[in-house]
Amino acid sequence: MPMRPLPPLPLPRRLLRSLAGQLFVVQVVIVAAVVAGGAVLAYLATAQRADDTARRQVVAVARMVADSPTVRQAALGPNPSAVLQPYAERIRADAGVDFITVMDTHGIRWAHPDASRIGQPFLGTIEPALHGHTFTETYTGTLGPSVRAVTPVLDDQGTVIALVSSGITVQSISQGLQGPLLALVAVALAALALGAVGTYLANARLRRHTHGMGAAELSHLYDYHQATLHSVREGLILLDPAGRLVLCNDAARELLSVREDRAGRPFAELGLPESLTRAVLSTEPVHDEIHLTDDRVLVVNTSAIGAGLGSVVTLRDHTELQALSGELDSARGFGEALAAQAHEAANRLHAVVSLVELGRHREAVEFATTELALAQRLTDRVVAAVGEPVLAALLLGKAAEAAESGVEFTLTEDSRIDDGVLPAALSARDLVTILGNLIDNALDAALANAAHSAGPPEVVVTARIDGEELLLRVADTGAGIAPDAVGEVFRRGWSTKERAGHGLGLALVAQAARRGGGTVEVGRERGAVLTVRLPLRRPVLEVRR
Repeated sequence: MPMRPLPPLPLPRRLLRSLAGQLFVVQVVIVAAVVAGGAVLAYLATAQRADDTARRQVVAVARMVADSPTVRQAALGPNPSAVLQPYAERIRADAGVDFITVMDTHGIRWAHPDASRIGQPFLGTIEPALHGHTFTETYTGTLGPSVRAVTPVLDDQGTVIALVSSGITVQSISQGLQGPLLALVAVALAALALGAVGTYLANARLRRHTHGMGAAELSHLYDYHQATLHSVREGLILLDPAGRLVLCNDAARELLSVREDRAGRPFAELGLPESLTRAVLSTEPVHDEIHLTDDRVLVVNTSAIGAGLGSVVTLRDHTELQALSGELDSARGFGEALAAQAHEAANRLHAVVSLVELGRHREAVEFATTELALAQRLTDRVVAAVGEPVLAALLLGKAAEAAESGVEFTLTEDSRIDDGVLPAALSARDLVTILGNLIDNALDAALANAAHSAGPPEVVVTARIDGEELLLRVADTGAGIAPDAVGEVFRRGWSTKERAGHGLGLALVAQAARRGGGTVEVGRERGAVLTVRLPLRRPVLEVRR
């Protein structure tokens, strides 16, 4: 029985599952709490101001009545109520208070809004007024709770002859607050609505950017992102539009020999080769360009991120592949040289057979032994001079390649490297890289200049121990290196050949020499002379040009 798909979550639950929805709810609650708190505080402040206003008003009315000559005369007259009752009611109506009570010093009312209360005792405190002080209080009298003021009426000698009380009921004060309170509630609701709308719009945008994911999903996504970036073997660099590092994963730091996190620093300040820095910071995309650092050969790719967000750079280690490619080229050259020698040997064998068939036995023997002696002499010379097997094999292969190309290959008489002399720090691969590329460049240069040279094209190699250094020197009869190009010969891409795919040889030589703590020198005799010195003990990290 096929399973039915689960029904979609209701909108409120879907909203609460997303980070934007959760933030929306939190922000609405915060806005509501702020607005409610502000409304309460505003109400309390308004109520306090209303109470203060009422107290000032009743004090002013009570004093005005107490200072009136009419009140003084009536208080001393035979029938105070007949004069004071209509007078107090008229003032009450004009002053906007709820009651004005005039009484004698014993608190017996002479005037009251309710005429039936005249002659009855005043409900409230009168002692401070009997001592000549005006005071206010909130008291529950015949009209209910009220804010009232009590003040003395004084004669010309300053004696208290009567008391006046003026008051406003709490109910009247509350009714006066209804209008401001309704306005305050309306403003609070409008602020809440506006805040809710603004919060919704902001969170709608956030929801688009987070694709509706919740906090837990975003956290897991970040964890996967970090784990992926730092586990891949390919170097990954993110740059902002200003060329500053945003991200550099572990593989990239290792490939670039950056030992610490440089996030926020300009890429140009990492101290990398100029050509690599220029390629990474270029506004044009870079596809599979090969660049050299002090220790590695890197394949670099760059591409833009979005519109104006920066760029992403990927780095692949090409060091091992480049070394293997060089060794493969050497092996291919050896094979081609051996094939050429086999072909040449077959021709020579046919010549010997033909001389024998013609009965020219002595000439046949001389021809065969002469060719064998020449080949054996070179082999013996190399084997006797260079005891290091890797270098010896390389020299024999290059000699065969030179012979096939028509270039005289000479190993100088002072060349000598005994087996076991070279330390383990000088790897055989680096030695093959250095000497193989020097000889290849020399062969190409000699052949290219053969038409302009007085003698045959020639390559002269010196390989010997010079004190505490290994000296590798290759000279050719080519056109040499122009003085203005000496500073560029070890840069990636420099080449005197017009064919594509060249320009890494001398750069790899300089890189391998730096790795071994040695130096590279460029000179000139009949053609170019390049000398590499590698220390046998203490490395000196320097490249002289």
